[in-house]
Amino acid sequence: MSEPAALLDGAIATGHHVLLAEAAALTALAASLGARYSSAVEAIAGTRGRVVVTGMGKAGHIGGKIAATLASTGTPALFVHPGEASHGDLGMITRDDTVLVLSNSGDTAELDAILSFCKRFAIPLVAITARQDSTLAEMADHLLLLPRVPEACPMGLAPTTSTTMMVAFGDALAVSLLERRGFSPDDYRVLHPGGALGRKLLRVRDLMHVGAAIPLVDPQTNVADAILVMTAKRFGCVCVVDGDGLLVGIFTDGDLSRHLAPAILTQPVGALMTPDPRTIRGEALAAEAINVMNAGPGPVTVLIIVEDGKPAGILHMHDCLRAGLA
Repeated sequence: MSEPAALLDGAIATGHHVLLAEAAALTALAASLGARYSSAVEAIAGTRGRVVVTGMGKAGHIGGKIAATLASTGTPALFVHPGEASHGDLGMITRDDTVLVLSNSGDTAELDAILSFCKRFAIPLVAITARQDSTLAEMADHLLLLPRVPEACPMGLAPTTSTTMMVAFGDALAVSLLERRGFSPDDYRVLHPGGALGRKLLRVRDLMHVGAAIPLVDPQTNVADAILVMTAKRFGCVCVVDGDGLLVGIFTDGDLSRHLAPAILTQPVGALMTPDPRTIRGEALAAEAINVMNAGPGPVTVLIIVEDGKPAGILHMHDCLRAGLA
């Protein structure tokens, strides 16, 4: 075997070792969850202020991620760097907050200022650490212990399995809180308006035109007047409604082209309209609206949103395009 091939095989073996060690650590972490975890979730859920996450070094990087995940799933949170805390950033922590501290050893000196501050002002303290006999564990109101498993580093020093467990613990807390709060896809979209995920969760009611923007005519309206409404509203169609306001059909610029003749302008749109037009619910996802528009026997560019049989809105394909959905 050539030297490069031997090195490659060695790298693969090391990669397997690290991933399997971290997978085993996560399995041990899952098995360790119990009453303490439930208690911590309840404490965080009952927080009137925000969850203040802190940690030093690698734990600090993970703390920033956990704070961002909590905030994006309905639990207001921020990260406070322990080194900055003793230089004024303690003012970011209030008595209404809960502090979540990450430290594998539990005896990180830079955390002392935050721990003392929490004790002085009776601020609830949730700790994630691997040592039950540590200062952090002793001061915590809610202790989440990491299983004592070796780091994947061959020297047993570089944070690997410990940091993987911290990330996973943070995700578990965020999802547990999300479910406890009844956090919905609509809530998620509100917090992610600029991302692809947010766009996927847009609903028809978020994009549809309502009220005076809906082009409405009755079946006896002649085509000439219907064209005026169609042109003014700029959807390329009019919704045809009966005396009770119920939708009975749609008359489009396509219908106009198909029936074009000298006498068409004086005919009632009710005689030329397309009955049973394509409709959709306002609560439907906007992505679903695109599928309905593109469905057979042929694509359309407009959908009517109906409530109790009456037009409540109108949606054009261009609305979906502007929202980045198609």
